[in-house]
Amino acid sequence: MRAEQVTAAEADHAEGPVWWGPWGGLRYVDMLAGDVLTLRDDGSVTRTRVGAVVAALRPRAGGGAVLALERSFALAARDDLTDVRELGEVWTDPAVRFNDGGCDPDGRFYCGSMAYDATPGAAALYRLAPGAEEEPRAVLQGVTVSNGLGFSPDGHLAYYNDTATGRTDVFDYDTVNGLGRRRPFVRFATGAGLPDGLCVDAEGGVWVALWGGSAVHRYAPDGTLDRVVTLTASQVSACVFGGPDLDTLYVTTSRTGLPPGAEPAAGAVFAVRPGVTGLPALPYRG
Repeated sequence: MRAEQVTAAEADHAEGPVWWGPWGGLRYVDMLAGDVLTLRDDGSVTRTRVGAVVAALRPRAGGGAVLALERSFALAARDDLTDVRELGEVWTDPAVRFNDGGCDPDGRFYCGSMAYDATPGAAALYRLAPGAEEEPRAVLQGVTVSNGLGFSPDGHLAYYNDTATGRTDVFDYDTVNGLGRRRPFVRFATGAGLPDGLCVDAEGGVWVALWGGSAVHRYAPDGTLDRVVTLTASQVSACVFGGPDLDTLYVTTSRTGLPPGAEPAAGAVFAVRPGVTGLPALPYRG
């Protein structure tokens, strides 16, 4: 399958797409610009600046959003993000920033980090519980480039990418213990691209964006590759299902680090209808 370009190359580094009806549809981040972008019904894209860096956002169950900025979590009470309030730094090292995140079935928000120079093992995956139940805490240490978190339809499995490992891993998940037993789900061949963002469809298929691979791969629950979506941009960063029926796969791309004039579509959002539907976004319950 081939995804078609649906926006101009609006972003330098588009990431973290999420579909939420009350927001009007698709939002994603231009990470290092510190902007949240919204795709409108007419195909136009609008920007809202929320910080020096914005790594990820998810809807709050009661309205507004939870966000990960450079080194802090933040909350917005309004859907238009005009009242973003930082919750304080999770760490102080300016060489490390947040990178990608999502919510679990119990309404907790996770976001992982990476060093700006991708120092091996310098990052972690952090969890923000709803309300004041606990301070943000690291639930996974020794990470290099934290990316892509998604859950199976029954909520019992979590899929995760530490991009530098060249694989997608799967964890057991339950409410009390959170992320449990970890094992490899898919190992990517040299030259296929590196696993970046991911999402899970209603059949339990896992869709993985391949940075440097010009593609998104779908893996059946048993880890078998069964579909490939190709794009005209090589740095494929993340994917999510959206549309009123959750039957459209939206894919973000990046032009960070590319030579001037290379890959004119890099930084655009692409879309394809792959014949399966996705899962609704999991909201933050704080």
